[in-house]
Amino acid sequence: MTDRADINSVLSEIRSMRSQMMQSQRITQEQTQRLDKVADPRQPVGAPSFNDMFSQAVNNVNALQKDSNQLATAYEQGDPSVDITRVMIAAQKSSVSFEALTQVRNRVVRAYEDIMNMPV
Repeated sequence: MTDRADINSVLSEIRSMRSQMMQSQRITQEQTQRLDKVADPRQPVGAPSFNDMFSQAVNNVNALQKDSNQLATAYEQGDPSVDITRVMIAAQKSSVSFEALTQVRNRVVRAYEDIMNMPV
């Protein structure tokens, strides 16, 4: 009979501990949800993210390369409104912007590798 009483007391303790854990998990989830709603203090309100800025840079480089190719094609086809100086300037703009984008990408990759190689 004493064994049964001990088992019941252990079971009641386990149940109370379980309810406390469930309650603390609910509180933690609520706090996490509240924190998710709060703006990130490290990033000013309305500031674009790095991903947005990098995507915009890639799109700008792509547009410059397309314009350069269109001007070169028009010049090669003999379009009188396109002169060689415009073609060369557009080609240099697209080349310089592509090289700059490549350098940014290389530095981001290098920074990522440095972070990944840091001892924990």
